[in-house]
Amino acid sequence: MDFPLLTVTAAVPAVGAILTAAVPAARRTAAKWLALFFSLVTLALAVLVAVRFEPGGDRYQLTESHAWIPDFGVRYELGVDGIGVVLIGLTALLIPFVIAAGWHDADPLETSSKRWRPTQGFFALILMVEAMVIISFEATDVFLFYIFFEAMLIPMYFLIGGFGDRAHSGSDENAAAQRSYAAVKFLLYNLVGGLIMLAAVIGLYVVAGNFSLQEITAARAAGTLDMATNTERLLFLGFFFAFAVKAPLWPLHTWLPNAMGESTAPVAVLITAVVDKVGTFAMLRFCLGLFPDASKWATPVILVLALISIVYGALVAVGQRDIKRLVAYASISHFGFIILGIFAMTSQGQSGATLYMVNHGLSTAALMLVAGFLISRRGSRLIADYGGVQKVAPVLAGTFLIGGLATLSLPGLAPFVSEFLVLVGTFARYPVVGIIATVGIVLAALYTLVLYQRTMTGPVKEEVRAMPDLRLREVLVVAPLIALLIGLGVYPKVLTDIVNPAVEHTMSDVKQTDPKPEVAVEAKNGEEAK
Repeated sequence: MDFPLLTVTAAVPAVGAILTAAVPAARRTAAKWLALFFSLVTLALAVLVAVRFEPGGDRYQLTESHAWIPDFGVRYELGVDGIGVVLIGLTALLIPFVIAAGWHDADPLETSSKRWRPTQGFFALILMVEAMVIISFEATDVFLFYIFFEAMLIPMYFLIGGFGDRAHSGSDENAAAQRSYAAVKFLLYNLVGGLIMLAAVIGLYVVAGNFSLQEITAARAAGTLDMATNTERLLFLGFFFAFAVKAPLWPLHTWLPNAMGESTAPVAVLITAVVDKVGTFAMLRFCLGLFPDASKWATPVILVLALISIVYGALVAVGQRDIKRLVAYASISHFGFIILGIFAMTSQGQSGATLYMVNHGLSTAALMLVAGFLISRRGSRLIADYGGVQKVAPVLAGTFLIGGLATLSLPGLAPFVSEFLVLVGTFARYPVVGIIATVGIVLAALYTLVLYQRTMTGPVKEEVRAMPDLRLREVLVVAPLIALLIGLGVYPKVLTDIVNPAVEHTMSDVKQTDPKPEVAVEAKNGEEAK
């Protein structure tokens, strides 16, 4: 029997969560180191998954399949394609940085009248989210995916509501109320999406007789599964609605600014760089794989919604006064680009969308974590409370600038490659949509550079005059992320070689080929290339 690598990769952080939660309350530091250890072991396993994965091999590899609920056709089925591999790697990579960045975020405050939840709980919940996200990227049984797609809401609810941002301008009571509101809104939005998806999952079983993604897609390709047009469209809408809430796509996005604004910076990274990627990943794997005809039918409307997300998110980000809410609205704009690339139905667009998921995770993590270090020093999230930081904390300001430049997709940094591919892929099939989407690039430059100018340049405000620069722990958190942003910006081939074969399979599912260039290109040998 082959070693169950995918199961172990998801199980290690789950075991780590249980052991971390069991550490005595007086041993907070031990709990932190234990959580960090398990996150690093998970990262090592994710690297092993990537090493063992063969890009030119079978579509789903390292597969596992066991009977679970045979009476209802539910199996414990796991498998990864190239898209799943890179997203598992992103998740496993970011969690150690999230833990290290939040090293003191759940420590008790002696001056507070409120008792904070145990430190152990904070890190245990982070590991539990990691476990559920990883198995969501691995699941090839639709019902199994649904279980963990919904279950991850529980630890996220407690991370938002129980360990919120301490840099709040109001009273303790007001801060607690804001955290509670954000957590409940996050939970309700995603639960509604999940319930609609559950109805669609049941409908899929009625039509297909099982929940196996591989069996259903194979049956559709062979023509042995006949799904009525209206039935397929209704099932697609049920799945897509849940994924659009998680992504989030306009107008289902309103929970994200509240959740990110009231969370600690590491939890905000967990939300937008890790958890939300499950939504866009699932659009590629399940919406296009299970319902190819309905996906093409819905494409015009989805492209319009993606365009609105791009422009609306960027415009609202320009006017934000809160640093973390600005990053949240910027993320809404970026998710619009990801969804645009997915439904452009071109190989460049879908490869770019997958790279965008990875690169957005890295750039948002870098920017948000540095912003968290900044906020923890000043005790305020308001942009107006800063000024001249680069003169007193140049390393902090420099890393903040690089994170911001990555967010606006500066050439030479990783997000540029993915955004370029999305726009090229979109323009090839929908030129007007591609042209409109470029507005988001201009607005991204505006909100990023204005944010940097107002916080880092100008006269030094008295409140930031004694602000310390980044400490060693903080540098160790940010430096690898910046190195990856530069490295993947210069040499993205290490990811595209893994992703492109999976994208080819997805394009085959929806029976789409890339549009041919309208102008013939002259080949090197002088003959006309067709």
